[in-house]
Amino acid sequence: MESFRKAVESGDADALIATLAEGVEFRSPAVHKPYVGRNETGVILRAVTRVFEDFRYTHTYEGADGWVLVFEARVGDKQVQGADFVHTDDEGLVDQLTVMIRPLSGLNAVVAAMGAEIEKILGELSRP
Repeated sequence: MESFRKAVESGDADALIATLAEGVEFRSPAVHKPYVGRNETGVILRAVTRVFEDFRYTHTYEGADGWVLVFEARVGDKQVQGADFVHTDDEGLVDQLTVMIRPLSGLNAVVAAMGAEIEKILGELSRP
């Protein structure tokens, strides 16, 4: 868990992706269907490291089924608050990640910025 947290807070996309299990299930606050797999989730998390500014975890809660990491960040001129619900497998890799974000105006800013950034990343990945 500590490596996940450090990777997110430092914006190190490669280190963050390395914390994911191969079959990780990622639930986004913006879509109803989960993303499954390290590669697909990796694209999204790479975009997160580019879109979220001044990111910081403010609270961490540990429970029997994983962790809740409460965060604050900025996306453009919108302040957002949210929570990462994280579960790890027997090897300590993240196998479930659910993100919730508020307020709605902040979530809308996240959705717009993420859509644009994901397009850029997919273009970068398709270059030889």
